[in-house]
Parts: sequence; structure tokens; C-alpha cells
Amino acid sequence: MRFDTKLAVLLRDDLQTWQRLNVTAFLVSGIPSRHPEVIGEPYADADGTAYLPMFRQPVLVFEAAKERLTAAYERALARGLEVAVFTADLFTTGNDDDNRAAVAAVPREALDLVGIAVYGPRNAVDRSLKGARMHP
Repeated sequence: MRFDTKLAVLLRDDLQTWQRLNVTAFLVSGIPSRHPEVIGEPYADADGTAYLPMFRQPVLVFEAAKERLTAAYERALARGLEVAVFTADLFTTGNDDDNRAAVAAVPREALDLVGIAVYGPRNAVDRSLKGARMHP
């Protein structure tokens, strides 16, 4: 199935494995609050055990060097796409309030990005992430 929208995560390529997983989970967590249509129906197994719903479309994960990540971030914003950010400072905080304060304390051009999530029309997301490679 081909979707009109794309949900993608771009991670800095120098992150440790645990950081990549943590950043990805945090970055995609806000998308359903703004776009509930990205969530499918709840799951159930053959025994009737109920499970939470998940995204109805794939989440594509990419990686790139810091400079390419920053360029993709700027292109996504210029295209009016919705972007979630995770900065290096967030590895030292322990809660949502401190996370928001850490981002708010830094001007946009000085954010030390380690990952972004981008959601929007498929072609615009593709153009924003141009040059990034699929995460291995």
C-alpha cells in the first residue's frame, strides 16, 4: 500500500545504539496527538487478548552526519512540514518539563540536533531528507 503521507525519523549517525532507539521512540511519540489518523485500530490475538493500536503506516528511519541532519531539518521547516526535535541536551534531562526547557533555552540555529521526526506529504518529506540513507 502506498500512502500519501510519510512518517520518517532522521538520526545522527554517531549515536550509540541505545540512543538511536530512545531518540526514535521519543521523536515519533507526538505525531499521533496532532494527527490521530496515523493510528490504526487496536490489535487482538486469537485468544482475544487486546493490544494497543499502532501506526497505520511504516515509520522509516534514516541516518546522516550532523551537517546533513541540520540541512534536512532546515528543508523540512522551509517546506512547512511538522518536525519533532531531539537535541543532545535531552540526554541529560529526566522529564518532559526539563526537555522543553532545554530546547527553549537554545536559539533554532544553535540546536545540537541528534534526531528529527518529520511528518507530511510523502514527496515533501522525501525532498527534505534527500541524501540521508536508510538506517541499517
